[in-house]
Amino acid sequence: MPASGAVTRNTLRQQIADALRDEVLAGRLEPGEEFTVKQIAEQYGVSATPVREALVDLCAQGLLDSDQHRGFRVHEYSVDDYRGMVEARMLVVDGIFRRHAPPPPATATEPDLGTGVALVSVRRRGEAAARAARAGDLDILIGYDIRYWRELGRLVSANDYIADFLHRLRVQAWVFSVPYLRSEPDMLGWLWSGHVDLVDAITRGDAESAVSVVRQYNTQSMEWADRLERRGG
Repeated sequence: MPASGAVTRNTLRQQIADALRDEVLAGRLEPGEEFTVKQIAEQYGVSATPVREALVDLCAQGLLDSDQHRGFRVHEYSVDDYRGMVEARMLVVDGIFRRHAPPPPATATEPDLGTGVALVSVRRRGEAAARAARAGDLDILIGYDIRYWRELGRLVSANDYIADFLHRLRVQAWVFSVPYLRSEPDMLGWLWSGHVDLVDAITRGDAESAVSVVRQYNTQSMEWADRLERRGG
């Protein structure tokens, strides 16, 4: 019985953390917005303990800040923070694709069927993300994009620590970007849709093309950061 209770509480804790993270990513919980454990517990109709644990988890992920006297608030990232995220992912992803890109099937002595199936799955997510980007459907894009990069990071790096680091950066970058993108008059021009090009390059074992796709994306991200700074973002 105690074990079952622990599983239930941990599951509830994760569900609350996931729900709140989705609220932040969607922009319904805005940067700087404050709330208490009691408010969230009442909103979801649960006890305070799993809520407090979920909020602490989100603080550890860099999405919330904790104030001992005022509760919690959504973390506010600056343009410089965003630049740092882009630079970090640029360095890590560049290294991953240069060192760990899968060999093309034609040169593999024993084709890895598991890798092939995984790449097909990632490609499908990439196709969905690219469609959403071209349509300007931000809510759909964020969900597919985050899952796309998480799966791709685990597949290509074969290192859970690197994949988790990149996933965390991805979520943080979206948390920063969403409020600005929703007010961006030319949002479509700043939404990246190169997901399929990247998967295709990796499937071919073409590390140079994969690096090129990522570098173009990061250059676009830095240009957008410059634009925000000029606008006083």
